[in-house]
Amino acid sequence: MSNPQGIPSVDLSEFLSGDEKQQQNFINKLGSAYEDIGFVAVKNHGISQDLIDHLYAQMKEFFGQDEKVKNKYNIPGIGGQRGYTPFGTEHAKGKTAGDLKEFWHFGQFVEDNDPIGEQYPENVNVEEQPEFLKVGRQAYKAFEDAGRHLLRAIALHLGLEETYFNEHIHNGNSILRPIHYPPITGEIEEGAVRAGEHEDINLITLLVGASADGLQVLNKQNEWVSVTAIQDHIVVNVGDMLQRLTNNKLKSTTHRVINPSKENLGTSRYSVPFFLHPRSEMRLDCLASCIDADHPKAYEDITAGEYLMQRLREIGLIK
Repeated sequence: MSNPQGIPSVDLSEFLSGDEKQQQNFINKLGSAYEDIGFVAVKNHGISQDLIDHLYAQMKEFFGQDEKVKNKYNIPGIGGQRGYTPFGTEHAKGKTAGDLKEFWHFGQFVEDNDPIGEQYPENVNVEEQPEFLKVGRQAYKAFEDAGRHLLRAIALHLGLEETYFNEHIHNGNSILRPIHYPPITGEIEEGAVRAGEHEDINLITLLVGASADGLQVLNKQNEWVSVTAIQDHIVVNVGDMLQRLTNNKLKSTTHRVINPSKENLGTSRYSVPFFLHPRSEMRLDCLASCIDADHPKAYEDITAGEYLMQRLREIGLIK
């Protein structure tokens, strides 16, 4: 089933129903979509609208603060892994113009004394806004739970054990990124857009209700398809790590956020992607089951941590 967005729609409650036929139907639809375009819209995802509303209220409040206040939370030396990243810092791979956005990063909340917690920077508390971290943590856990269910279905589609990804994403290096695309009110650098065309780095990305249009994905016909938020759905796409692992069986689709129309240049856009990353030691070596004579191995062996550092350098977050 497709919706007006031009990308397939799936219902996660089918997979969670306990009914074998419904579960297989969900797995088939999800797998087909990820092999074809790499994006789906997911309903009954388990992330409450009340929580989403609270998160949006908190992020709008933070991004509305003075630059002096926001820059207090720009933490040097950690490649933007936590806290605030100022406007224009990040750029798409292969581009020089900075994206027309500012953002915040919440990272993993390790709560079980796992030694991996020592590898992660602390999450940042905003003194002027103590609810921000609390709501960010709640949203992070809700996105992580939804992502875990989707990865179970992906594993079954690939002929793997249903729990294949569980150990790799437990206390993984995932990032929740509230983004603000400010109004475009003056001259901008040539070629600068809200988010240049790119593919995500991680396993899968879960994106909840952007406040304005602008997201586009590139389909197999090399055409840009606009993806608009629809009520009660999140958009979930394949990232480069999952594409590498599956030797291109699942597609990490190119996407972008275009600048608004002339009449809407003075408006902000907000969105919240959750970049679901595994633990750094996970190997992304192509699965043997995805390699054959027609699909020779396309990528060198690498760990998730090594690949992440490589990509962060390419997009300007690590110099």
